[in-house]
Amino acid sequence: MLVDQEQIIEALIETIQMVAFSLLFSALLGLPLGILLVVTRKGHLLENLPVFNVLNGIINVFRSIPFIILMVAIIPVTRLIVGTSIGTAAAVVPLVFYAGPYIARLIENSLLEVEPGVIEAAESMGATPWQIVFKFLIPEALSSLVLAFTIATVGLVGASAMAGAVGGGGGGLGDLAITYGYQRFDTAVMLITVGILVIIVQGLQTLGNITSKKIRRR
Repeated sequence: MLVDQEQIIEALIETIQMVAFSLLFSALLGLPLGILLVVTRKGHLLENLPVFNVLNGIINVFRSIPFIILMVAIIPVTRLIVGTSIGTAAAVVPLVFYAGPYIARLIENSLLEVEPGVIEAAESMGATPWQIVFKFLIPEALSSLVLAFTIATVGLVGASAMAGAVGGGGGGLGDLAITYGYQRFDTAVMLITVGILVIIVQGLQTLGNITSKKIRRR
């Protein structure tokens, strides 16, 4: 095997960093967008069709662009934000542009699953629209939201590996798998990186399922 244990650990840490920071910034972007998509739609709390149509269109545009193309297309933006287009920090920018709209859609779907009766009950108690969102809608949808963020995190793991593999991230398990496993024909490295990614995804999905189930029981 052409790589040692330290290189594998370093690649794992880079992947974790990419996923963690991307998830944080994507959530900060996607959560308000998802809420706005719900409350501004026709017949909802703050109906505003122009705002809804603009947000809906923008999210659809970003959701329709494959990650590899998106990563290359926003290289100027990446350089503007972090000063470079390679490295772990640079990979976070396209990952956020990729995952933010995706999280917004997942949040929208989770909030729309809440029974209309919950909103009607809150309105009858005199709650304001934003009180309804944060004290009724989100708590009621919390179990579903946990699963939504789990799905988004798993998606980011795969995208981070892709970012490293095509050189846009310049690090992580994807970069290690391509550079040593594929280009240097080291099957052991390829199997190890794939195995680590499988373990990460299985662990994240299991944790999300357990947490969601506990919330639902409460």
